[in-house]
Amino acid sequence: MPFGIEFDDIRQYIAPVIYALVIVAVLPLMAGYIVLLERKVMAHMQARMGPMRVGPHGLLQPIADAVKLLLKEDITPKNADALMFWLAPLLSVTMALLAYAALPFGPAFQIADLDVGLLFILAISSLGIYGIVLGGWASNSHYSLLGALRSAAQLVSYETAAGLALVSGLLLGGTLSMKGLVEAQDSQGVWFIFVAPFSFFIYLIASIAETNRAPFDLPEAESELVAGYMTEYSGFRWSLYFLAEYANMIVVSGIAVTLFLGGWMRPLSGVHAHIFGLPYELLDLLPALIFFGLAAWCTKLALRQGEQIQKMVMFLFVGLFVVLGAAMAWSLTSTSLMPGIHGAFWFIVKVLVYLYGFLWFRFTFPRYRFDQLMKLGWQFLIPLALVNLVMIGIGIVLAQQFLWPLSLAMIAANVVTLIVAFWLVRQGDKPSIVVLPAEDELPAAGPGEIR
Repeated sequence: MPFGIEFDDIRQYIAPVIYALVIVAVLPLMAGYIVLLERKVMAHMQARMGPMRVGPHGLLQPIADAVKLLLKEDITPKNADALMFWLAPLLSVTMALLAYAALPFGPAFQIADLDVGLLFILAISSLGIYGIVLGGWASNSHYSLLGALRSAAQLVSYETAAGLALVSGLLLGGTLSMKGLVEAQDSQGVWFIFVAPFSFFIYLIASIAETNRAPFDLPEAESELVAGYMTEYSGFRWSLYFLAEYANMIVVSGIAVTLFLGGWMRPLSGVHAHIFGLPYELLDLLPALIFFGLAAWCTKLALRQGEQIQKMVMFLFVGLFVVLGAAMAWSLTSTSLMPGIHGAFWFIVKVLVYLYGFLWFRFTFPRYRFDQLMKLGWQFLIPLALVNLVMIGIGIVLAQQFLWPLSLAMIAANVVTLIVAFWLVRQGDKPSIVVLPAEDELPAAGPGEIR
């Protein structure tokens, strides 16, 4: 190659830089359109249209929001620590973006394949709490400080449960490498969600609480804290906290997909039925068929639109989905491109399904009280995660040392965990009994006191 650059150099040094630039450039746009998706899903659940004014079908609403935030006045409170007030949201966003370095978006799209990739992601993403705590403290506001303290307590509580749930998956995978965890599920022929469903359930609940999402959004509760740690922020610095939140949502979704949902593996990856003797597998046609199905659905919607601009936009989506479907079908002819393209497709689809769970929870369950939040974390999730971890360890020992079938050992482990879960629920339902002193044990009433 010219200038003495070899292909291996491109793959080792230049490609990670390109991946990093793509993430930094695309992620803010993705966060804006996840917000639009959230508002559209909420509107659909409430039988209304959602944003429709800015752009066809409201598609330019995220751009309008970004321009508005950039033009808004940026206010720093009096007597606030100006330096910390300025750095805090940047710290949260930086830690959220840095966590993407070890997250594999497919077999061919990863900035750094670290041997301790999962540990790196957890360590870096947990540092984002410092941005919230410093922002709340530097704002010189009681509301902001209370929100920051709530966030710190919430993160400590639920990160413990999430860590124990992830250790259960690591016992099954036997590695901290993100790629290694996917390869372990491929070699064992099963996604870990089917082997350790309680680990996935615990991590799902803990990941919602870790990212301060409803119904666990107590650090920014508008009802009593007027937006909590963000109360004194305005303009684009205010939006940086939300950018960090949505970036962290994608991170925790990527961890769940990698550890429990097979990563970039397609569903039924162990089935290798071919098409009439051709070298293409039947299930490998699913991505192309999904895009062509979306094109047909958009065509149906376009014909039902009353305004010409709406029809044009829907037909643009028809063309986009047809092009993507054709690209997926064409990639089947290339053994070098097909794994990377299809792997990225399945990974993104699984992440979107997990993110839809975040939205579904937000628009379904009412906000918890803070005492209920702490009770759920410390009295239910952490004990259940400990029991689940011990039982999975025992199941693995039974399978490896006593030659039990792994499926039978894991079924026994999950049954015991389920029994403990029911017991913990019953213990939590018992009302607290307050023993009041007898009437003759009460001190005498003082002057002006009414008893």
